[in-house]
Amino acid sequence: MDFDNLHQILRNLYVDMMPLCSNMIGVAKGIAGMGALFYVAHRVWQALSRAEPIDVYPLLRPFAIGLCIMFFPSVVLGTINAVMSPVVTGTHQILETQTFDMNRYRAEKDRLEYEAMRRNPETAWLVDNTAFDQRLEELGILDAPQIAGMYIERGFYNAKKAIQDFFRWLLEMLFQAAALVIDTIRTFFLVVLAILGPIAFAISVYDGFQSTLTQWITRYISVYLWLPVSDLFSSILARIQVLMLTKDIEALQNPNFVPDGSNTVYVVFMIIGIIGYFTIPTVAGWIISAGGMGNYNRAMNTMATKGAAWAGGAAGAAAGNVAGRLMGK
Repeated sequence: MDFDNLHQILRNLYVDMMPLCSNMIGVAKGIAGMGALFYVAHRVWQALSRAEPIDVYPLLRPFAIGLCIMFFPSVVLGTINAVMSPVVTGTHQILETQTFDMNRYRAEKDRLEYEAMRRNPETAWLVDNTAFDQRLEELGILDAPQIAGMYIERGFYNAKKAIQDFFRWLLEMLFQAAALVIDTIRTFFLVVLAILGPIAFAISVYDGFQSTLTQWITRYISVYLWLPVSDLFSSILARIQVLMLTKDIEALQNPNFVPDGSNTVYVVFMIIGIIGYFTIPTVAGWIISAGGMGNYNRAMNTMATKGAAWAGGAAGAAAGNVAGRLMGK
């Protein structure tokens, strides 16, 4: 599954849904027009009843909001997206650089680990078919028990390797799925805020609802920042993996080093990454405070904790089962 294509589909979905804002502009103009009428009439009659001069400047507020509603896709959404897009581009470039380094170091580590296993006569026949066949040729017909033991030991090694690779793939898929969940919810929030944005602007014209305008802007920017925060978090995770792989490569370059093939640290690291992805909304809320999203953040953190506990429990149970079977043999 190519998760990059899924993320790109979400980007295209946001762009395709933006024309729907025009469907709400007509309704919003009617609501804003009524609000502007009451807004201006209330302040004019209030000034006349008190025999005070009419302050024209505050009366321009509903007309400014009306202009924003009329040109909402270009003036409001276009301005916010144009200001925030350099942040998204910059963080994505950082992520691409770190991901490229991680893939290069991972390929180098796998190559050195394979060569280290081949250098050791005790483990070369486990990974190399040529060494395995050569060792079988050195044994005679009277060494049938030893030959059977070699087949069994190599079968256990391949089974252990396959199980480790499976759980590595499973955790990597959950890791990518967590990022996709965050991106999907982000796209849904942005689409809803964008389509119903003209209504929010129109309601803010009425007295008592002025905060609706600022709340819409802060929530839109806060949700928009989920993507750059996610890219930064992924960059940090990739950098940590690069440092871990660099340390492993330095150890594998020692001819006397024998790799054990354990992925325990990597499994724990992936579980931490899965939990960390669901803290992105909270971190984005630290950059720009958006009220009304506390319950959602708590729900996301609870779901992340349960998901990581399930993944860790499944991995531990399977690893313990395999270890028990191997010890029983």
